Amino acid sequence: MPRKYGGEYDVAVVGGGLLGSAIAWGLGRLGKTVAVLDEGDIAKRASRANFALVWVQSKGLGMPAYTGWTVRASQAWPKLAAALQQQTGLDVCLQQNGGFHLTLGDDEFAQRGQLVTRMHNQVGAADYRMEMMSASDVKKALPLIGPEVSGGSFCPFDGHVNSLRTFRAFHAGFKAFGIDYFPERPVSAITRNDSEFRLTTPGGEIRSEKVVLAAGNANQALAPMVGLFAPMGPTRGQIVVTERTMPFLPHPLTTIRQTDEGTVMIGDSKEDELDDRVLKHPISGVMADRAQRMFPHLARLNVVRSWAGIRVMPQDGFPIYDQSEAHPGAFVACCHSGVTLASNHAFDVARMVAGGALEPELVGAFSASRFGCEGATNNSGY
Repeated sequence: MPRKYGGEYDVAVVGGGLLGSAIAWGLGRLGKTVAVLDEGDIAKRASRANFALVWVQSKGLGMPAYTGWTVRASQAWPKLAAALQQQTGLDVCLQQNGGFHLTLGDDEFAQRGQLVTRMHNQVGAADYRMEMMSASDVKKALPLIGPEVSGGSFCPFDGHVNSLRTFRAFHAGFKAFGIDYFPERPVSAITRNDSEFRLTTPGGEIRSEKVVLAAGNANQALAPMVGLFAPMGPTRGQIVVTERTMPFLPHPLTTIRQTDEGTVMIGDSKEDELDDRVLKHPISGVMADRAQRMFPHLARLNVVRSWAGIRVMPQDGFPIYDQSEAHPGAFVACCHSGVTLASNHAFDVARMVAGGALEPELVGAFSASRFGCEGATNNSGY
């Protein structure tokens, strides 16, 4: 049974999406008493717009530390998948045999090759073995590609999962660890009295020793309440899903993947607007056209679902992890890659929060102080 609402917890996690769920699960695994405060299913979760990729290639251009953080997450994913299945009996269907980014035409191939070169030339970036492949080499791995495919890049660390089942497994794990999940409890205020935080919600007040802000784009408003800074720049994305078809795609692509259930997901849009109530069919049409040019087989399939979602996006696209000096015990976590980084959040970030401090290499690389704004440092009163 949940503790009385308003009781004391070691940690209150604000946000019950993939990011908050991974951190909360990791804290429960370490024996901490945890409350998860969530808007619930009424929320327009960023998880609705995720593509379920565990993705390494091309991440980290301009921030080499992000490359290493992503590789670390990819390597830890089998451990997370195994732990969730052992605890809950749920198979998250992790497939991690490498992924492709395909190009159409010579110009796209040349542009992708330039990106790969720039990534390899970054000083301090982890070696994640991304390489360009010719169309003939790609065809050996993906025999059903169309004649317009000019080649592409491949990274052996890439893969994908069933993200909805992963989300369900985290929440099933909450029960096993005694984590209290409170839906429809958005946080409107956070104060710190003596040695505890008090979080105000429509259902009452929660008190905790530490607080983790993992509420996606809402972190921008919540962070200043605990002396932190979380500049966000969310984007909209559309996803198209086809009917089930024969297994034909043994490797995920940046924009196309075949799920464990046999459907095909297509997602290739980044729109600078925040209204997800209406689909833009011209955008879906371009996505579908590119997909069937890559795999002509797709032209014969029916679309069964299509939707738009607002993605979490820090202002420069890279994660933000910070701890407050003005309000010790308060942490913020923001990232676009909630699926890819779930293993790091469950094992590493949760361990750091439990210990009371982020490791220097994490906060040093990913602190919001990099934005150079007044109030963006850990010890600000912003």
